[in-house]
Amino acid sequence: MAFIQYLKFDNENLPLPTSYDLDLSDVEADSGGETEAGTTQRDVIRAGVVTISVSFSVSAIWLSKLSAYAKKDKILVSYFDTETLGVRDTEMYITGFKSKLEKDTSYRGLWTVSFTLKEF
Repeated sequence: MAFIQYLKFDNENLPLPTSYDLDLSDVEADSGGETEAGTTQRDVIRAGVVTISVSFSVSAIWLSKLSAYAKKDKILVSYFDTETLGVRDTEMYITGFKSKLEKDTSYRGLWTVSFTLKEF
């Protein structure tokens, strides 16, 4: 059985994630809100902005690679789109990068890395 390639950063295949949570949200203008009649008015500027929360169990080598990606201003990301069940390409950036040592090994440890990708 072949695994789905959930993420690629700058055309580099990432390891299989332990969790993958894709969220689509809308960007609304300040002109929206509640009207005098008490109804809600939405002025959507952009629909379907992607946010992906992901975590990995990785070696020290991948910890180093993912840490380097976290420092970049933007990354070309190919991600598995849960809406179309296909791969989509977009530019994103990383926020909330966390790393945690799970087990010390002779290969500099097994690490849990988690972060959120946000679409520009």
